[in-house]
Amino acid sequence: MNKVLDEIIDLMKDADTRQIETGVPGLSMIKGDIPAHQLTALYEPMIGFTVQGTKILSIGERITNLNGPSYFVLPVHVPVTASVQPDGDGRPYMSLGLKLNQNVLQSLLRDLPDNLIPTASEHFAACEMDVELMEAWLRLLRLSKTTRDIPALAPAYEREILYRVLIGPQGWHLRQFGLRESNLSKISQVIKWFRVNFTRPIDIGEMASKAGMAINTFHRQFKRATGLSPIQFQKQLRLLEARNLIAFEGYPVASAAYHVGYQSPSQFNREYSRFFGSSPARDTEKLRRIESTRD
Repeated sequence: MNKVLDEIIDLMKDADTRQIETGVPGLSMIKGDIPAHQLTALYEPMIGFTVQGTKILSIGERITNLNGPSYFVLPVHVPVTASVQPDGDGRPYMSLGLKLNQNVLQSLLRDLPDNLIPTASEHFAACEMDVELMEAWLRLLRLSKTTRDIPALAPAYEREILYRVLIGPQGWHLRQFGLRESNLSKISQVIKWFRVNFTRPIDIGEMASKAGMAINTFHRQFKRATGLSPIQFQKQLRLLEARNLIAFEGYPVASAAYHVGYQSPSQFNREYSRFFGSSPARDTEKLRRIESTRD
């Protein structure tokens, strides 16, 4: 396994503290001392591979340490706060990400017997990386150096990664993402609507109706999928958007608060400080300073 990992690390030598697309569809990489504000974002459905170092990921009330080499599955869009650390020998944090493609996953599921896939999975967790899965990631990453092979081989290597994750400890969650009529897929469609309409007041009955669920069932399934209640999810979407407006688009604090749906700037300041750890003005000034030193 060490030789496989060493080759992956070598292929990632051009990675930087900003996410880099590899040229292989859906595959990205990142490395180094990544600012925490960059890691605090709405994450898309993906499989993440922590190659080296540690990523500390917070989703709702859950905090998970992802120590390399390990992987995780995010089957829905979800707001995340995170930080990274080098490994015990001081080598930089490194990770790969593979966006989930529901069509590819559905095609694979049609070819697999149901008894291969776990019937239930724990909540979001770090999963041990075995040599077969690591070799599949290596084959996909190698294509970044032989781009002519990408159209022919990338789909096969992507399917292999999905297959090996499906039969692993988080396979149930991945399977739910691929089934269009699963509760998770229904929640995913509501989240898609939510991402566009997060400034609107929440109507739980309307959202439950969109998912085709009773209100209590919707609440339970939403929290199971995201780690957050619908109100918490909305609040974090609003705060993430407001942070970008203030830090990078020049909005005054009160204007950003109103723009994302808050009626009270004082409430916005309290919730912003609680979520990001400092006031909007102080936090966004720090963000601008960090970004100016990286340009």
